[in-house]
Amino acid sequence: MMITDTIWMAEALQLAEQAAAAGEVPVGALLLRDGQVIGRGANAPIAHHDPTAHAEIVALRDAGRQCRNYRLTGSTLYVTLEPCPMCAGALVQARIARVVYGAADPRAGAAGSVFDLLRSSTLNHRAEVVGGVLAEESAALLRHFFRQRRKGRVDQPITAV
Repeated sequence: MMITDTIWMAEALQLAEQAAAAGEVPVGALLLRDGQVIGRGANAPIAHHDPTAHAEIVALRDAGRQCRNYRLTGSTLYVTLEPCPMCAGALVQARIARVVYGAADPRAGAAGSVFDLLRSSTLNHRAEVVGGVLAEESAALLRHFFRQRRKGRVDQPITAV
C-alpha cells in the first residue's frame, strides 16, 4: 500500500458519505489515471432506478465519457467496499490495472473474499488488487448506515468515524 492510496481512499469515502446522505448504501469510487481523477461514482441504484448503478459502474461511466473510450487501461480504481461480481466483471472489461478497496465484502466480494474475478487466470485481463485501505472507516460507515436504516432513520447525515 502506498501513502497516496490512503489519500485517494479518503476521497472515495467522501463520495460514500454523499451516497449515504442520499439514502443509498454508502459506497464511493474514484478512478485515476496518471495521477488525475478521470471518474467519480457514488452508489445510486435507488435514485437512478438502476440495479447496475453501483459506485464502481457510475465511476466507469463517468471516466468513459471523459476519456471518450471504454478501455481505461493504466487506471486505478479506489472503492470503499470490495467490488461485487458485476462490478468486477466491468472492471475487467474496462481493463482497469489496479483496484484498491476499503472494506472486504464477505457475502459478495469478487476481489478475493468470495470470488476472485479480478485476478482470475481464466479471464483475458487481470488487475492488481490491494484490499483493506481505510477498511475500518469504510466498514464503520456501512455499519452506521444499516444501523440507522434498521431504526428507520435513513434521513440523518452519516459521516465516517
